[in-house]
Amino acid sequence: MKRRGGRSKKPAFWTIGLAAMLVLGSCATVPDRPQIQPLPPTAIERTPTVQPRQGPVRDSFSYSGSMIQGGIVIGIAPSGTTLLSFNGADVPVAADGRFLIGFDRDAGPTATLIATRDDGRQVRDTLTIAPRGWDVSRLNSLPKIPLPQPEFDRLRPAELAQINAARRIQSDSQGWRQTFLWPTTGRISTLFGSQRIYKNGEAGSYHSGVDVAKPTGSVILAPADGVVILAADHPFTLEGNLLMIDHGAGLNTAFLHLSRIDVRVGQHVSRGQPVALSGMTGRATGPHLHWSLKWRDAKIDPLLVAGPMPRSE
Repeated sequence: MKRRGGRSKKPAFWTIGLAAMLVLGSCATVPDRPQIQPLPPTAIERTPTVQPRQGPVRDSFSYSGSMIQGGIVIGIAPSGTTLLSFNGADVPVAADGRFLIGFDRDAGPTATLIATRDDGRQVRDTLTIAPRGWDVSRLNSLPKIPLPQPEFDRLRPAELAQINAARRIQSDSQGWRQTFLWPTTGRISTLFGSQRIYKNGEAGSYHSGVDVAKPTGSVILAPADGVVILAADHPFTLEGNLLMIDHGAGLNTAFLHLSRIDVRVGQHVSRGQPVALSGMTGRATGPHLHWSLKWRDAKIDPLLVAGPMPRSE
């Protein structure tokens, strides 16, 4: 369409649309991507902490071992136990709740365990200790004290002081948790707990360990992991060359009558490691190994700890 004067006239809608585009172009822009501002520390959501899975809650004791005169037991205390007493004496409890107790050759018929838990409650258990019968060994050719009395009286106090000092050493060994092996194999010549009758019918103290008949120079192995707490530098009057190993939790081994000791005090030894050679030093009628075990003051039967004697090779 042409207007008068020769100019053409654009349609009104075109003019309006162009004006709208100009207005939008001048006052509206494509927004930038919004910036994510970090939250202040107080507003950060924390990831929930995953608690380690706890074992089952134990409201009573559990045991494994020989609840018999001369035996030892590994127990598990009730959950949350902070203090454990055995016949009135404190017993340490490991982080996993396990503990060790032992019963002397002459232990009474019952014993008492009391666990105090972190909430103040107590769990009490009365243990029944099975009795045993004992053999009698007659050594008619051996006097009760083989040395002249004055000499024995002079030497023995210092020897006992060394032995008692060694037994007071508490190592961090975990050998008490292991299955004990026999340090040597052979014929058991004298059983634990047997009564010895010496020359002229004079009775001695009961046998504190197990005797295994072995030729001099036979290799002796550590029955479980441990720390050497005594390695005699000369033969004692009764024990001869004496080696003692602490297995932790109050349990220790003593090897008597050795011909040679191959470890030193403070040395850590492993289960099955050679530590000495058998012999007949000290008060012995023939070559053999005397193996004794003690838990605190209780004498323990190695036969109950290591099991039946394996067949010798």
